[in-house]
Amino acid sequence: MIRALSFKAAVLALLAGLALTAGPAVAQNITVNGETITGQEINARAQLLRLEGQGSSNANRTQLATDQLIEDALKMAEANRIGVTVADSRVDQAFTNMANNMRVSPSNLSEILTQNGVNPETLRGRIRAGIAWQGVVQEVVTPRVQISELELDVQAEQQVEETMSFDYILKEVLFIIPQGSGQSASRRTAEANQYRSRYSGCDTAVDVAVQFNDAAVRDLGRRHATQLPDALANELASLTVGQISSPRVVDNGVSMMAVCEKASARDLTFIKRDLRQEVGNEALAAEAEAYLARLRDNAIIVRN
Repeated sequence: MIRALSFKAAVLALLAGLALTAGPAVAQNITVNGETITGQEINARAQLLRLEGQGSSNANRTQLATDQLIEDALKMAEANRIGVTVADSRVDQAFTNMANNMRVSPSNLSEILTQNGVNPETLRGRIRAGIAWQGVVQEVVTPRVQISELELDVQAEQQVEETMSFDYILKEVLFIIPQGSGQSASRRTAEANQYRSRYSGCDTAVDVAVQFNDAAVRDLGRRHATQLPDALANELASLTVGQISSPRVVDNGVSMMAVCEKASARDLTFIKRDLRQEVGNEALAAEAEAYLARLRDNAIIVRN
């Protein structure tokens, strides 16, 4: 039985319509800086794109395949130029990961491809070029990406809200729901609310917890509001020292946060960390695209 992931529907639709659709367009041989991409390779890549549900027509898929293979040739050539190599084991692992994501074995993935007219090496070739390009980006492009700390400060200031301007010393009170116990979250929430009615401050948090089954208290130490989920940070901002948050259902039970200390503290560290990753990823992607575009502009591409 054929099983697949994201392109399962495309596979089924393809099988149903194979007899009704024309064959792939005839592709030309192409040379990229002296390296030949055969028409057979282009047709094979086009067939892979068809299996994945890409392209609006055979001619469109042939053009997409041609463009992809030209870029792959440029990526591999640049990787070779700067000494980036791709071990077969890395390609095998990526192929296996792809199969696992589809919930099939690597051999089954190869079978799916073969049964639909796609040589598995066509997919492996695309994987290899992708890994090689990652190496080029890491070696050459990443060092060129500069992020302005001043710009990050400005963006972080625009994002921070008043509720995110506090520093806390917190204790977590957790009403545990043991796995397989059958206890409901609603029942444990009711018990947590009973705890809240008896709670009188951090110093007695443990004394009250021992009155309940499977209730634990742990010191979380210092946490800034920007380290907490937004909903929790908003609630804690309205609490004073000695109060405790309302119960929240979490993965392993029902949780409440006790405020042991609270102070105003405008800390942009964690917001800037997330922004730095977001801005950095965008800048890196743009620089990598520009780098590839320059390689293509400088390439000698001949269609035979």
